[in-house]
Amino acid sequence: MKLTIRNTAKRSLPAGVLGWDVARDGMTAWAAAMDGVYRVDLGDGKHACIGRHRSYSSSVAWIDGGERILSAGYDGALQWRAAAGAADAAPLREVQAHRFWSWDMALSADRSLVATVTGQYLAGGYKYEPAGASEPTVKVFRVADGSQVHAFAMTPSVQAVAISPDAKHVAAGNLMGDVRVWNLAAGELAAEWNTEAFTSWGVIKSHCYIGGIFAIEFTPDGDHVLLAGMGPMRDPMAGNGKQLWQKFAWREKPAKRVDETHRGDAGEGLMETLAIHPSGKFFVMAGRLRGGQWNTAFFDLETGELLHSLRTDFRATKATFYDEGRKLVIAGLATQGHDNKAFGRYHVFDVEIG
Repeated sequence: MKLTIRNTAKRSLPAGVLGWDVARDGMTAWAAAMDGVYRVDLGDGKHACIGRHRSYSSSVAWIDGGERILSAGYDGALQWRAAAGAADAAPLREVQAHRFWSWDMALSADRSLVATVTGQYLAGGYKYEPAGASEPTVKVFRVADGSQVHAFAMTPSVQAVAISPDAKHVAAGNLMGDVRVWNLAAGELAAEWNTEAFTSWGVIKSHCYIGGIFAIEFTPDGDHVLLAGMGPMRDPMAGNGKQLWQKFAWREKPAKRVDETHRGDAGEGLMETLAIHPSGKFFVMAGRLRGGQWNTAFFDLETGELLHSLRTDFRATKATFYDEGRKLVIAGLATQGHDNKAFGRYHVFDVEIG
């Protein structure tokens, strides 16, 4: 497979971007940024704040055909807003989903369910193993009315969540490399396993656990789960672990790792986002660059082959395909500095499959 990826726009937003979604028309986007939720015109780059959380906004998605916006934040809240709202407007609805941060949010394909995850890493013993959670760390709500459907327990911090394409399962990954999949109809655990590849123990500067699973996605057939993060290292504060993805057949007993970043394909840096192309043929992984040639790369979903890579000038936190996969946005943040300049970033790319 041959991919042609062409950068068509490089733009800024006032604050770092942690979440992103694009409307069906492919002309309007929404950004969850450190200082609020923004509506973004992808044509001319103009933007406007449509509301704020009491802390960073961490995730955002359009709902109700694009008339409303659903966001999550580090205040632990889910907020429903008018897509054309004003920065000082109160949310149409707010649900206090967690007492701690919402690390990640995922919607079902029909946008009827939303899952959000939380959890604070606190030492639970002299070996700095995580203490148990003070609340359920994985929750599922109905988008229509904000009612809670499920609340599941998982060791904190839980940093990534995904809902299967058929909306029958929710999967989550945490700091310690634990992965759990629940059946949403029964409200029961369907699978659980651990991968040690993403978690580090600091022995040089930080005597604690660092890393974990930062992104998770179901494959289009629902039979596999993709994970992303950073490979383990002796000095986690250096951030020089391997740019890593893994693929698991989660329905097998036990779950089986079937592929991962191939030798020689990756440099160093924390990977924070995954997105599978609508064709189902390949996926993109992006994040930070500590060492190597790229912080954004495209891989064949079946073979794991590295198809294309590129380097942005910022930390990538969210990758989003749109326009039936013909376009891609990579959003994130640059170094903030001390000059109060805008440090949110997003790049727009044309995507062609040869």
